[in-house]
Amino acid sequence: MTSAALTVSPVTGLPEITAGADLAALIAEAAPDLRDGDVLVVTSKIVSKAEGRVTAGSREQAIEAETVRVVARRGATTIAQTRHGLVLAAAGVDESNTAPGTVVLLPEDPDGSARRLRKALHARTGRRLGVVITDTMGRPWRAGQTDNAIGAAGVAVVRDYRGEADTFGNILEVTVAAVADEVAAAADLVKGKALRVPVAVVRGLAGLVTEQDGPGARALIRPADEDMFRYGSADVPLARRTIRAFTAEPVDGQAVRRAVATALTAPAPHHSQPWRFVILESAQARTALLDAMREAWIADLRHDGFTQEQIVRRIRRGEPLRNAPLIVVPCLVTDAAHEYPDERRAAAEQAMFTVSMGAAVQNLLIALAVEGIGSAWISSTLFCQDVAARAMDLPDGWRPMGAIAVGHAAEQARPRPPRDPGDFLLTR
Repeated sequence: MTSAALTVSPVTGLPEITAGADLAALIAEAAPDLRDGDVLVVTSKIVSKAEGRVTAGSREQAIEAETVRVVARRGATTIAQTRHGLVLAAAGVDESNTAPGTVVLLPEDPDGSARRLRKALHARTGRRLGVVITDTMGRPWRAGQTDNAIGAAGVAVVRDYRGEADTFGNILEVTVAAVADEVAAAADLVKGKALRVPVAVVRGLAGLVTEQDGPGARALIRPADEDMFRYGSADVPLARRTIRAFTAEPVDGQAVRRAVATALTAPAPHHSQPWRFVILESAQARTALLDAMREAWIADLRHDGFTQEQIVRRIRRGEPLRNAPLIVVPCLVTDAAHEYPDERRAAAEQAMFTVSMGAAVQNLLIALAVEGIGSAWISSTLFCQDVAARAMDLPDGWRPMGAIAVGHAAEQARPRPPRDPGDFLLTR
């Protein structure tokens, strides 16, 4: 594309849109001077109304029905991901410019809606047009809202500059412009809810208009595994999943240390710092620990009367630690614990420190997940603390509290079974 004059013109005179309305006919009549290469930008609300995506009932129920993932909540505001993959306030449910007692949902398939509208407009006008369907979204770290493309047809939705040289000869490596979103934002300057102008024509971008419908606005949705900001505040605790199979890909040691820093924010008794973490990076250190624990476990199982076949099956439970490229062993230090003359209070004092260790471990596991690293907490060192301490040559007073297998997941975590909080509550 070359630099060219760009005009954005409102399409006025459209009536109130109701279910079954022929948008192509109404737009073609209101904008009789459409030209080849024009991009028609249409607010999703009138598309939804024409498609009958208006429903009676409470806004809250509609938001719940349209939500597949709550990203964040604050007060009455919910940021949610829809089935389309869009992340926006209230899952795109809108109660403005609609009859009292009703709400407008997003189109069922915004890209499909754009393709149908483009085809119908071509049939009526003979023009080669692009269509962008928009909705208003907020943006992280920025105040205010702007329109974004949620559906598109006949428009290149991104402009990839990677591999091109800038004016100084530097090769661009990461620049991919979301041009469909830029078009949507430009069009919003001449349309809007208060103006009752739901359609605009953007002229001067014929180079973006394509013969084929193209991939649509769905191509603008970043894949989850590439999204560095995927986790909203509601997602973070749920990001932790037990991963038992790992790839051979090395683990970034700095990422692990950042996760340990997060672990250190756990609450602790008496303003103490009772947490220590042993990072077993070398294969030699991991093997020494795991071999020592295996021998101790086998001895215990034989003492309990297990058969050799039963012992072999039990020992397999430690395979996630064997296969992990890195092991972290959380350790508890209770030198700040108060001494009590009676068993009841002494036991409570030790339990208090153990609870603090559990909070630190949970922080660590969640932080690893946010870093994109899988983990599995395994209790094994608890059952042979002295053996594990000797194998790792720990300082006196460091008590191993399980072991954490750390690595990049080689499998998808199994779906978390639904749980009703009411089954775990007792209210008085």
